[in-house]
Amino acid sequence: MGLFILRRLGVMLLTALCLTFIVFFLTNLFPNLEKLAKTEGNFRMSDEAVISYLTREGHMQPLPVKYGQWLGVVPGFTFETDDGITGQCFDGALTAEQVAEQRRYCGILQGDWGFSTRFKDEVGPIIGERLSLTGILMFWVMLLMVPSALILGVLAGMREGSRTDRALSTVAITTTATPEYVSGVVLIAVFASSAVGLRWFKGTATGAMENPTFENFFLPVLTIALYGMGYIARMTRASMAEVMTAQYIRTARLKGVSFPNIVMKHALRNALIAPFTVIMLQFPWLLNGVVIVETLFNYKGFGWTLVEAASNNDIELLLGVSVVSVFVVLITQLISDIGYVYLNPRISVS
Repeated sequence: MGLFILRRLGVMLLTALCLTFIVFFLTNLFPNLEKLAKTEGNFRMSDEAVISYLTREGHMQPLPVKYGQWLGVVPGFTFETDDGITGQCFDGALTAEQVAEQRRYCGILQGDWGFSTRFKDEVGPIIGERLSLTGILMFWVMLLMVPSALILGVLAGMREGSRTDRALSTVAITTTATPEYVSGVVLIAVFASSAVGLRWFKGTATGAMENPTFENFFLPVLTIALYGMGYIARMTRASMAEVMTAQYIRTARLKGVSFPNIVMKHALRNALIAPFTVIMLQFPWLLNGVVIVETLFNYKGFGWTLVEAASNNDIELLLGVSVVSVFVVLITQLISDIGYVYLNPRISVS
């Protein structure tokens, strides 16, 4: 198992480098850099002024060099001015002697995530704050979604083909087929709009950022949970239906074991092996899939930050968001693989 984890960590590292390089390449295309220069300067800047700005900020270097500087494995760029030497790792203009004494590496590995041109603040604290808000949202979504989906799937798969199975399967398919922006608008119109009259909840979750309550937080949680619930329920139902036809289940029935004991003691654990993987994959989906819901309910979390960064061409913030997203996806996949091995004793890791 230890060797398996080490190999997976190596593959994860290589995958993370490849994915972040692709994002870095796309965000550092010249049209994006030109738009950044004109946003920070003047939209009427000449081409010469744009090149001058990008050179001063280190954007005109070769792409591999810039990527290495962003990671923190290549010394930060320097730029000579009339007042002295400025650069990526220096505050203000310095002399050559001062530059030699200052730090030369300042990238992701050193904890320097860059500066957000949208929020005018360091990228690291912004991502930490927004990620914590989305983490609260994800916690309550998982708390509602996972038990409800498992119960629906187990009830439907216990008696395949019954009325209960058909009814619950229809509900699961309907929730999965309904996008969040549709279900969210419907829930707001029904439960938060004065047009219908059922003003049970708030139509916005902005207040939940400081004081989450049932009134201002339930609708975004329900919107996200409904969409993921159906997929988990269908996977659980299919797995449960397959387990219930297994030979050892038939043997237990012939021995006179009660149906509830068959389900709880014999079928349930094996039926949850496949849904466990699906549940773990919900974490990266939740982290990036909340973009629509957070924007719809004006909940300024991780997804909302991604939209703001993309809309305002905030390159450093986009790169920081991509690092967190890649990290969450790879870690959850590793946990999923390890948990799958422990849940299914028939799987051996060589």
